[in-house]
Amino acid sequence: AGGDEASVTASEALLEAPLRRGSRGGGVLAPFNRSKRRHRPNKLSTTMKGATKYCCYSAAAAEYCCPAAMPKTPVVPKTVLRDTTAKPGYRKGYVFQSKTHQPVDTTFAAAHTALDEITSAGDGYSRAPGEDGVGGWLAHRSDLGKPGSGPGLDWIDVVRSDPEGTVGASLDYVRGFRPAGAALTHPPRILVLYGSLREESFSRKMAHECARLLEAMGADVRVFNPNGLPVRDPALERHPKVEELRNLSIWSEGHVWVSPELHGSISGVFKNQIDWIPLSSGSVRPTQGRCAAIMQIEGGSQSFNCVNEMRKLARWMRMPCVTNQSSVAKAWQEFDEHGRMKDSSYRDRVIDVMEECYKFVMIMREHADYLVDRYSERKQVAALGRLSTIGDRNPAAGGR
Repeated sequence: AGGDEASVTASEALLEAPLRRGSRGGGVLAPFNRSKRRHRPNKLSTTMKGATKYCCYSAAAAEYCCPAAMPKTPVVPKTVLRDTTAKPGYRKGYVFQSKTHQPVDTTFAAAHTALDEITSAGDGYSRAPGEDGVGGWLAHRSDLGKPGSGPGLDWIDVVRSDPEGTVGASLDYVRGFRPAGAALTHPPRILVLYGSLREESFSRKMAHECARLLEAMGADVRVFNPNGLPVRDPALERHPKVEELRNLSIWSEGHVWVSPELHGSISGVFKNQIDWIPLSSGSVRPTQGRCAAIMQIEGGSQSFNCVNEMRKLARWMRMPCVTNQSSVAKAWQEFDEHGRMKDSSYRDRVIDVMEECYKFVMIMREHADYLVDRYSERKQVAALGRLSTIGDRNPAAGGR
């Protein structure tokens, strides 16, 4: 994040990433009323144990707008307070705040503890984006109510269970995989990004096949549609697609990246999505500790330029990479008229990578907070009460 957004107070940081719509497993993006300058949580239609549920994307947000999503925090009446802590030059506004403020746990695990409480599906879980371009996370499904479904010859069922016993291998055992001593019980949350805007793009088709495979193994998958995402510009950080992408990254426990190769490197569409995901936002690291699985598509002969570049990006974003990878050459030969991958060694490799991705996420998410706990950052928290930002180190730096 640039200095302008990273230097704001905790309450302003919350306003900089307002929630826009409710959704299963944690909701992304509830409405923000700019005219009245107040945050309006999106009230869900269902209740649990008599308590009204609201949608939020992290424990930090839950403390302000979702008391029911914070099981260890007493539900207290809310009052609208004027934010008087804003620094000169920064936007001021209203925030929802508890009358009795308590410290907020913004760790990786705590955020997901809050998300576990929210189970209702929202508009994002649809096959097409809404009028604002947000949502459509299940575009890969042919049957909206059936995880892993797809058009045409649905080979996912064969891979999942080998019902005829002709293959001699299946993914059935993966669904029951739990690391020893695992504390997290919800399905692994995986965000899929692809690097093309064409409706018939092969990177999009492969991203959808990856999503179906992960769902067949039991993952909660959201596929981000890059259409409508503006080119990186700090002045557009309140854009709905930017907010959607950033909040999806916070929601996730792992990423799958699929890019076509253009001029020997990743596409601009894919890189633009990575550029919009900040290394830090206040005290939250949106990608730190999340696993990444990387894949590329070529129209010609096979290469590994994109996957090599994506490994470098993942390392810079503090994301451990799945050791396996996939590079599909002459992609126009590898997909049928329904956009499904044909049986080949390429498809087997894609299955391998997704299986490893699922296992990596299941193992790594249990220890993510510990693995990314650093001496230098503990010093920052001791001195500032939070992680430092670019603005702290260089107030004149501004947004990048």
